[in-house]
Amino acid sequence: MYTLLISGLVIFTSAHVASVSLTNYIVNSTPAITVFTIDVPAATKATVARLYPSVKDVKWEKEDGNYEAGLTHNGKALSLVIDAKGNVIETETTIAASALPASVRDYVTKHHAGKKIKGAAEIVDAKGKKTYEAEVGGKDLIFDEKGQFIK
Repeated sequence: MYTLLISGLVIFTSAHVASVSLTNYIVNSTPAITVFTIDVPAATKATVARLYPSVKDVKWEKEDGNYEAGLTHNGKALSLVIDAKGNVIETETTIAASALPASVRDYVTKHHAGKKIKGAAEIVDAKGKKTYEAEVGGKDLIFDEKGQFIK
């Protein structure tokens, strides 16, 4: 009888020690999600505030030494690439695939048969040059203003 009682006590104590050890490991471990913040120059932030004064929620990322501001304006998702001095390098506006030039849709049908355009955007650079982007099969295809394939 004592053997059974002692065995039960050993099992209970072992389970308790394991539970406490696991709790300490979880509490003292590094979180699975890490949030990174970046320092965005004041001139860069000021450009977004000047162009879109009503927008409050801007998501910032680094892009090739510049800063990308992701925001929603008038119901459209926008992405602006801005340098540290506050100069807009390009603006990318999400559009419906149906708003792409017909030649873009024809190119996708011909060269990527069976695949659909998952996302589309109109991109305007600092000089006003317009290009289009179509996401197909996990790749971004770029087209000129007339809808001719570039890359």
